[in-house]
Amino acid sequence: MKPAFVLHEHWRPRHHFDLRLEEDGVLRSWAVPRGLPPDATGNRLAVAVPDHAMDHLAYEDDTKKVADTGWWEEHDRTEKRILFTLHGRTESVRYALIRTDRDWLLHRTREQPPAQAARS
Repeated sequence: MKPAFVLHEHWRPRHHFDLRLEEDGVLRSWAVPRGLPPDATGNRLAVAVPDHAMDHLAYEDDTKKVADTGWWEEHDRTEKRILFTLHGRTESVRYALIRTDRDWLLHRTREQPPAQAARS
């Protein structure tokens, strides 16, 4: 079975997104204060937060809504970087999470998967 992901749009304490990737029976999670990078030229701060239970894949409340969901595919991992593709409801997008001294950077890569890969 392919590992799941969810992207939550969250309004508390202030507007941000939460990226959650299924791994080892939990959702590894990062808060992304300024949203996902819209193109390959930008990076976004991604702050690792505690793992969440799998029931958060569909969790919504007054301050948190599911912005996208689907499955994710890991391409490469080192101590300092995770390269992966999110296969969401309408598209597939490749990202790198890059570890800095304190946090992570989320980078949308220049090389992207073919458009038809979203619903695989």
